[in-house]
Amino acid sequence: MKPYLFKIGGFELRIYSLMYILAFLFGMFIALADDVAEKRGVDDRKIIEDFAFTTILAGLIGARLYYVIFKFSDYIGNPLSIFYIWEGGLAIHGGIIGAFIGSYLYAKKNKRNLWVLTDMAVGPLLFGQFLGRFGNLANGEVHGVPTVTPFNVIFSGTFSKWWAGYQTLSLSAKAQFKQLVPWGITFPLDTPAGSEFPNIPLHPAMLYEGALNLIGFIILWFYFRKKEYNPGVLSMIYLIMYAVIRTFVSTFRAEDLLILGIRLPYLISIAMIIIAIIGIKFFSSPERKFVPVKNSNNK
Repeated sequence: MKPYLFKIGGFELRIYSLMYILAFLFGMFIALADDVAEKRGVDDRKIIEDFAFTTILAGLIGARLYYVIFKFSDYIGNPLSIFYIWEGGLAIHGGIIGAFIGSYLYAKKNKRNLWVLTDMAVGPLLFGQFLGRFGNLANGEVHGVPTVTPFNVIFSGTFSKWWAGYQTLSLSAKAQFKQLVPWGITFPLDTPAGSEFPNIPLHPAMLYEGALNLIGFIILWFYFRKKEYNPGVLSMIYLIMYAVIRTFVSTFRAEDLLILGIRLPYLISIAMIIIAIIGIKFFSSPERKFVPVKNSNNK
């Protein structure tokens, strides 16, 4: 396991960066194939391309700022490392916020329906999240707790306390804690996961999320999208789906961002679900039904 695909002299193609490139390309393909968005006036390839570039740039900025704000102490000694995004350190919740701001600005500038655009974007976004977790795997980050951790410890959120006690045990005492799953991964020592838990199999939390993101994409794109809800409803369904996915996966993660001792993803996910439920009720009202408006690109 290594973070780069190949090296040529001083250049290296990092798998993390490659996954973002693939996410963008696949996202473009998915958006261009969106017949629902096409019926609502987004039928111009240039519009889709410009929107995609705007949102992915805004999303990257948001994801990095969000991560750096909550990990600021890690960057004080070397401020330039803030820009080393190919090494990881992008928070998806910040990415969602940044992408939404980018979508709003793009829609306002180009006089487009914001929610038609975001409904078109959530499928490619979820598929991109699926690909992005393979970049985390290559970097040895977004890792889970050791596979010897009892499930009651994992689900009760007391891992840190349990782990501190576990490390004080003798080898014979540690032996009572068996591997609970056979698919644990031992990461290289020069990765975040390997340095925190040297030579210990860990729950591959990034792969848990990757699999759930793929399942979520299939359900979102091939079931919910076909129902052709009012604009905005599909975006709200995405928020609920990802909030549930992230809440489950964060339970297994060892290095989530914390605020006041509480996992930040839990708090954000709760907020996402509340906003989405209110949003679905709002967007589902009959007066929110989309009426196509003819323009130069929609004849």
